[in-house]
Amino acid sequence: MKTIEYILSIFFDVKILENTYPKGIIIEKDIFREVCLFLRDDANLFFDHLACITAIDNGVEANNMEINYVWYSYPYSNSLLGRIIIPRETNLPNEMQIPTISDIWKTANWHEREIYDLFGIFFEGHPDPRRILLPSDWEGHPLRKDYKPQEFFHGLKVTTEHL
Repeated sequence: MKTIEYILSIFFDVKILENTYPKGIIIEKDIFREVCLFLRDDANLFFDHLACITAIDNGVEANNMEINYVWYSYPYSNSLLGRIIIPRETNLPNEMQIPTISDIWKTANWHEREIYDLFGIFFEGHPDPRRILLPSDWEGHPLRKDYKPQEFFHGLKVTTEHL
C-alpha cells in the first residue's frame, strides 16, 4: 500500500519528512493551496479536519521559520503533518507571508491570526488579519526569538521579570 506522503510526492513537488509523527511533508508556499485542496477534496485522502497550525522561529542562525499543519481524515483515520519553511528576515515584502487556508478549513482562521500576532507571519487573503491576543497597537511579535519588549505601553512599564 502506498503512503499518503508518497501519493502526494507523485502529484506535487513535496519533500517527505523522515522520523516525524504524524508522517509529514514539506510544501513550498507557491503550491500550498493546491496541495490543501487536494488533501481535502481527493476521495482517497479526504482530510476533512485541520487539527492545528503552529509556528516555530528557528532563530537568527537558521534564518527561517516554519509553519506546521496537522490534518486528520475521519473516514480513513489518517493524520498528516505539512510544513512550510520561510525565510526569517528578508528585504522582499512577500517572503514573510503565506496563503491563507481559512476558506478551506474554517479552523485555520484564528490559528492564522494567532501566528500573525505572535510571530509576524502574514496570511495573504485572510478575511480578518487583525491581532487576536495582543492590543492592535502592540509593537513587535513576542514569540520571535529576536523580540525585544517595548519599555512602556500606554504609560505602563512593560516587564518580563517574574513578580
